[in-house]
Amino acid sequence: MMQQHGKRNWLMATAVLTTLAAAPAWAAKDVVVAVNSNFTTLDPYDANDTLSQAVAKSFYQGLFGFDKDMKRQNVLAESYTASDDGLTYTFKLRQGVKFQDGTDFNAEAVKVNLDRASNPDNHLKRYNLFKMIAKTEVIDPYQVKVTLKTPFSAFINNLAHPAAAMISPAALKQYGKEIGFHPVGTGPYRFDTWNQTDFVKVTRFDGYWQQGENKLDSITWRPVVDNNTRAAMLATGEATFAYPIPYEQAKVLDNNSKVELISAPSIVQRYISLNVTQKPFDNVKVRQALNYAINKDALIKVAFSGYATPAQGPVPKGIDFSTQYQPWPYDVAKARALLKEAGYPNGFATTLWSYNNSSTSQKVLQFVQQQLNQVGVKTTVTAMDAGQRVAQVESKGVKETGVRMFYSGWSASTGEADWAISPLFASQSAPPALFNTAFYSSPKVDQDLAAALKTTSREEKARLYKDAQDTLWADAPWIFLATEKLVYARNKNLSDFYVMPDGSFEFSHADMK
Repeated sequence: MMQQHGKRNWLMATAVLTTLAAAPAWAAKDVVVAVNSNFTTLDPYDANDTLSQAVAKSFYQGLFGFDKDMKRQNVLAESYTASDDGLTYTFKLRQGVKFQDGTDFNAEAVKVNLDRASNPDNHLKRYNLFKMIAKTEVIDPYQVKVTLKTPFSAFINNLAHPAAAMISPAALKQYGKEIGFHPVGTGPYRFDTWNQTDFVKVTRFDGYWQQGENKLDSITWRPVVDNNTRAAMLATGEATFAYPIPYEQAKVLDNNSKVELISAPSIVQRYISLNVTQKPFDNVKVRQALNYAINKDALIKVAFSGYATPAQGPVPKGIDFSTQYQPWPYDVAKARALLKEAGYPNGFATTLWSYNNSSTSQKVLQFVQQQLNQVGVKTTVTAMDAGQRVAQVESKGVKETGVRMFYSGWSASTGEADWAISPLFASQSAPPALFNTAFYSSPKVDQDLAAALKTTSREEKARLYKDAQDTLWADAPWIFLATEKLVYARNKNLSDFYVMPDGSFEFSHADMK
């Protein structure tokens, strides 16, 4: 009997020890992020959408970056100097940094990446951020010199854009044009899996140069198109973080004791561009009338559940060199009087398209349609999907385009006024080059923008950008609608995981309890 007891106790002890050995010493820190659309590519140089570039920040870093408040910071570059003529920039690089494949980060890696980005033959979607580069030269293993074709004072902010990532030269050589499926960077997490219909998963990179800062075991980025499902996943614990939170679900989640709802200012501007090359939008009085015809406060309540503010200028507050104005007031009588002066006493008929078909966009279209109808402007509305937008808006020049009124949005991820104005208003930025869907052209604005990039004087830049914004606000090539607020939510056990003002993410110090 004694032997049997001893054997039974030994077996029980062994079972307990086996169970303890199999169980982790602590709970895995696995984060699931529910986002609102799929990812186009994991090559940030070839991504036009903020979301794809935000996900790429898991494994990629640039020479510079932004913190959660869009304040520029040094990352892989320790410092830089610029020549007095604004044509050359010399960068001192951080030493001891490895790519996730073991390749050294050094000056040669910077040259490989900037040569690729600035070569028009590569047809990368973010070429416009790097087209001013004439050449990149290695000075020594940890110093690199970049020479520009012409002075471009926003250059460092361009290098802080999420597109300006440093990719392993060995991976670029191995994968070539397929690098978007095989990302290798210096970031805190390394690429694990991309199931193109379901998720992207990244895991902690143990060789990360900022030891101890990458505290999570994994992040799974999961596209969840349906607004209500995304919110429900957070409520049930299937997701740890969700953005954007549908405005109508915000109060529900705010009452959940396990969830933290966050509303924060953004630089995401919502507007309706007006094709100024086409009647009646070639008449400034018509464009001004349409700005008076929209009740921005009511629009914000109806479409954004109050999570927005009326637009106060062409460039949102929070972007360097933005100028703030009094929002265009709601004045139906003024709108009708201006239409009459312009020769349209009974209004006119036109089309209003949207850049996407989300529930919020559809609410905006319906509200604007009703408001314009009050001043005799009859609109046929179409909420486009991504394919329609590319085919009918982004790839059509002024002679072929069917766009008249176009609802869209923009966030300047460089944090600087040039990228907030030039892609949307400069003459050379009309589709298919960039996103000037108003086909607006003002020699005065073009001159201000060009001069601002040539000067190294901050005071002179401020004056020139203000002059450009004064002109745009008066010319009204847009109906200036609203600046969104960011609405996102996270499990209360997750800390230091943020949505940035441009709609990107900052999670470099994120942790789970």
